[in-house]
Amino acid sequence: MRASHRTTMKICLCLLLPFFSIHAARAQERVKAGVELDVLPYLTGGYFGAAWAGKGHLRTRALFAKVHMPDFIVRDGFTNNTIRSYALLEDYFLKKEQTGFWLGGGLVLWDGKIQTNQRLETASYQTYLLNGSMGYIFNLSQRFYLSPWAGLSLRVGGDRHIPVDNKTYDPPLLDPEMSVKFGYRF
Repeated sequence: MRASHRTTMKICLCLLLPFFSIHAARAQERVKAGVELDVLPYLTGGYFGAAWAGKGHLRTRALFAKVHMPDFIVRDGFTNNTIRSYALLEDYFLKKEQTGFWLGGGLVLWDGKIQTNQRLETASYQTYLLNGSMGYIFNLSQRFYLSPWAGLSLRVGGDRHIPVDNKTYDPPLLDPEMSVKFGYRF
């Protein structure tokens, strides 16, 4: 009976050993973290900052930005559309090393201010968006990387029909974006 019990224990241990080694390998996987700067907001006289953390194929990003939208993007009759943006996004990488192609999405809040071409009043508004984006991470070194990206945001809530002077501003339903981020891994 004892020999049978020992044999059963050895068989169970041999069968469970791969599960323990997989768990140990995943536990040893390090959480990666970093920061990013995006070129576009700085080109418009604003700013951008993002911090991220992730493990394996996934990372979570939190960002804030201020963008002065160029007038050629703003609806005719309006100007000085300045947006403060706050976002929480989740990215998925095809490679668990978090390099190469990635897809992402998440929630975005825009606190905006806008004027008409008359520039008499400034109206404030808030817009809630769902964002989808994709990009590619090119490693410049072990720590630094470059990430061109493009995205599309869908307005899902917030202010509409915003009175400004004698006009009404409606934030766009869809907002395309593209830019380049510079990143640093800790």
